[in-house]
Amino acid sequence: MPRLLILIAIFFTTQSFAAEFQGKFIQGHYIIGKTEPSASILVDKKKVKVSKDGYFAFGIKKDRKFDITITENGNKIVKKIKKRKYNIQKIEGLPKKKVTPPEEFYARIKKENKLIADAREIESDLQFFKEKFIIPVDDAIITGVYGSQRILNGIPKWPHYGLDFAQKKGAPVKAMNNGIVTLAEKDLFYTGATLIFDHGHGISTLYMHMNEIYVNVGDHVKKGDIVATVGTTGRSTGPHLDIRLNWFGARLDPATILEIK
Repeated sequence: MPRLLILIAIFFTTQSFAAEFQGKFIQGHYIIGKTEPSASILVDKKKVKVSKDGYFAFGIKKDRKFDITITENGNKIVKKIKKRKYNIQKIEGLPKKKVTPPEEFYARIKKENKLIADAREIESDLQFFKEKFIIPVDDAIITGVYGSQRILNGIPKWPHYGLDFAQKKGAPVKAMNNGIVTLAEKDLFYTGATLIFDHGHGISTLYMHMNEIYVNVGDHVKKGDIVATVGTTGRSTGPHLDIRLNWFGARLDPATILEIK
């Protein structure tokens, strides 16, 4: 192919990818994309929903080691993923059954994990995912961060996938964004009183360890609504709120929606 034709081909291929991104291509981060409303978008091989005004969302898993490929109307762009270093957090004083549950709790835990997984797989047309999220507890201290390797009573366990806000029992918990309640359970084995909110396009937030819950499944909540109070239910050593952020089953860093470094 003549040199001029090669240059023209490269130019049009580059220009044909129009999507723009808000967020950092770093492990655990949340990304919002903007494209033409009629565009078809794939993240790796997964087709994602595009809103009527062209917005879409996705996330990068905690330990992703390879680049991410985004395809817009058949045109691909590859983004490098930056790796992170995570903390080690040691927690003592947990009841033995909460660290290594007896076999009689296995069926209960399996059932509860499915409830949470099913709520996280909801892909609605809601568009709240693109709006600004707010911190859910006033005047709280952050005592646990995303990605920390948890060592419970000296036993290495799963990393922490949330963000912990320590505050006194009974302190009000606010909805971080507009959404619909997709799970409201008062007593789950690990997470205690638990809420999940759908914000659209597979983006959900989860609140854990609360004392009281004021909303029910199907309720529409507005950003800033009081939905619960801080507690110490489930696997917890003191009153705090643990929040999670998910893109379907991908556990993301909640700090990336709250502008917390």
